[in-house]
Amino acid sequence: MRLLLDTHALLWWLAGDQRLPRRVRERIADDANDVLVSAASAWEVSTKHRLGKLSQVGPLANAFAREVAMQGFGALDITLDHAQRAGSLPGPHADPFDRMLIAQSHAENLALVSNEAVFDRYGVTRIW
Repeated sequence: MRLLLDTHALLWWLAGDQRLPRRVRERIADDANDVLVSAASAWEVSTKHRLGKLSQVGPLANAFAREVAMQGFGALDITLDHAQRAGSLPGPHADPFDRMLIAQSHAENLALVSNEAVFDRYGVTRIW
């Protein structure tokens, strides 16, 4: 299975946070699954760290690619197609990071690992 981690899922994975359900941790840890992290998450973490909203993630914000690679996760770049899809999504959900993850999930046929029930309105396969 190909998984795309929402930013909070990545942060909770790295922190060993128990808010990440055991069954989700098992899927992320399963070598049979391809786990990806979006460039949108790097953008979100760096932005929120700069604004002081995620002060505890300095190492991740400063070396995002290295930290993700150390987990064995792949990087998912943002393409023009992803950007067009994100901008064209219907509905009032305005979070640009979430909209990008939804678009990437659709475009790349990825299951989105997230506790965000609002994603279900967009027809993504969500794992939680």
